[in-house]
Amino acid sequence: MGGGIVIPEQALERALVDEEEGYGGDPGSGFAAVMDEGPVPPVPQSLAEIRLTPFFVSDLILKTLYSRGTLRGSQLVDLLRLPFALIDDLLLDLQTRRFVEVRGTDGHGRQSYLFTLTAEGRARAREAREVSAYVGPAPVTGAGYRHWTARQSLRTVRIPPEQIQRGLEHMVLPEDFHQRVGPGINSGRSLFLYGAPGNGKTELAFAIGRVMESTIFIPRMVELAGEIVSLYDPYLHELVDDGGSPEPDEDGPLYSEWPRFDPRFVRIKRPSILVGGELTLDELDLQYDSSTGIHSAPPQMKANGGVFVIDDFGRQRVRPRDLLNRWMIPLDRGVDFLAMNTGHKLTVPFDCLVVFSTNLNPQDLVEEAFLRRIRYKLEVGNPDRDQYTEIFRRVCEKEGIDFDPGAVDFIFENYYDRGELEPRACHPRDVVSDLVDMAVYMGREPTLTPELIAAACESYFPSVKLREAYEMQRGDRRGVD
Repeated sequence: MGGGIVIPEQALERALVDEEEGYGGDPGSGFAAVMDEGPVPPVPQSLAEIRLTPFFVSDLILKTLYSRGTLRGSQLVDLLRLPFALIDDLLLDLQTRRFVEVRGTDGHGRQSYLFTLTAEGRARAREAREVSAYVGPAPVTGAGYRHWTARQSLRTVRIPPEQIQRGLEHMVLPEDFHQRVGPGINSGRSLFLYGAPGNGKTELAFAIGRVMESTIFIPRMVELAGEIVSLYDPYLHELVDDGGSPEPDEDGPLYSEWPRFDPRFVRIKRPSILVGGELTLDELDLQYDSSTGIHSAPPQMKANGGVFVIDDFGRQRVRPRDLLNRWMIPLDRGVDFLAMNTGHKLTVPFDCLVVFSTNLNPQDLVEEAFLRRIRYKLEVGNPDRDQYTEIFRRVCEKEGIDFDPGAVDFIFENYYDRGELEPRACHPRDVVSDLVDMAVYMGREPTLTPELIAAACESYFPSVKLREAYEMQRGDRRGVD
């Protein structure tokens, strides 16, 4: 089976049972008020609701004070992302045990108290750091993560045809293309885009992600089998609402607007995560950072609720068969198994539309049995002449150049019609870009003259002597004159 993960059947059955049980009927697992398009993680009212032990949260408080020094109560709240009511009893207990003391206050109420560690508290914090170096927001449990992933599942989203058509209108595609790709998007499972390079497969994959206009809530951190996994990635996730900070409101009651939802979560647009030819199988597992004590979630876990694009499929340093084998169970069962640095495997939801994009012939990549597991297969072909002309027109409009259909005729007659190269959707953009560069260098206004077109095409298509074609055309004109 190559480099794929082999999971014992009993382990898979246990994972599926865990997935179905979800939150297990936790207090507070119901939905809060709907913001505008879906349920919102409710603000927890007790430690029992978040299923973190008092010992875990107390140690997190001590480690935070140890690393940050003296902190106001509201600052602790902002760092731990827990309502003050949940940590105040623990702070009182730590004060009683002489681990924490109050240095003063700069306002009203215990949220304005300045908390710091005693000598005993620093010693206890160092002990806690030896067990786990993690300092940061309180995590959401694995059960809580499964619960909210299921409630916001991509497979419950139904995108109407007009929305898909609108999301793809910036691309020049065949008229019925949205009808062919729409069912694959709504399936929330897998889609295979193939065809020659330069026809917009990668852009199409991202456009599919943008078609999903809704938002979801994801945890900042997830606790899995006692390990902390960082999920929210500000470089990959488009933030909509981070819940704000518990800062006082000068015109109203203190902290009256915080929190609006469980502050351990952030609200993001449904993600579109892309990996390319550099992908290895190791990168699809948890990555551990010993300095922080945190595991980083792999890209497919960060893509949950959205789109996971495997670009340049077949060009990875992994055999296509092994890479596809890696997705067999996740695609079939909606469950993924992740390996930790210790070798232990964890179960997480797999809830994303996987888009495979390749320039290679699908039949040359994998066997038919593997291709059957990819539900929808769609060729992104070369543009016909009308589509090419429309792309050229749009590129000219973007560059502020007057469009002349004769420019397209010139390129087709002197290049494509000779059969030396097939037209690609990227060619108009690249040729016009080179034309602009040529004009700037020559100190001229960029225009679609035969001279500039020939120069740009000669640079971009070096196998064709379009300069000669231009000279011949200019000679013909002189003869007429």
